[in-house]
Amino acid sequence: MGECTLADPYPALSLPELLKLLPQQKPFRFVDEITDVSSHHIVGKYTFRHDEFFYSGHFPGHPVTPGVILLECMCQIGVVLQGIYLVGLELPPEEHHDWLTLFSDAEVEFLKSVLPGETVTVRGDLEFWRRKKLKARVTMHLADGTLAATATASGIGVRNV
Repeated sequence: MGECTLADPYPALSLPELLKLLPQQKPFRFVDEITDVSSHHIVGKYTFRHDEFFYSGHFPGHPVTPGVILLECMCQIGVVLQGIYLVGLELPPEEHHDWLTLFSDAEVEFLKSVLPGETVTVRGDLEFWRRKKLKARVTMHLADGTLAATATASGIGVRNV
């Protein structure tokens, strides 16, 4: 397992600074808050609101959050925000907006449905970080602690041009 160094040259981003750097916005932002972050893990939450754009067609009368949306939520927290945090440790603040962390691949398993109104907690545990490429083990739990999905997901930092 690769880890970032303990002698990172720049101070860690605060939780509000981190969220401000997330490029995804409504209606495609699936992060309400980050509750914990370090160079080894990240934890965040999202509540799937009843009026989300995808529920009217998936499935009418009995809406269920699409798996691709669950994976997007997991990757926004466990890959993109973790990558932004790690890049922030390596670069000065004036360069933070010059980089994006893009999701690149995942292997995912869905275990439980996520319904409208449910709040999920997503945790990403860093497995690998080198040259702005990361790999994380990401889990999604329902509010009662039930495991809803797991993934191994990767991303890479690219210049935002």
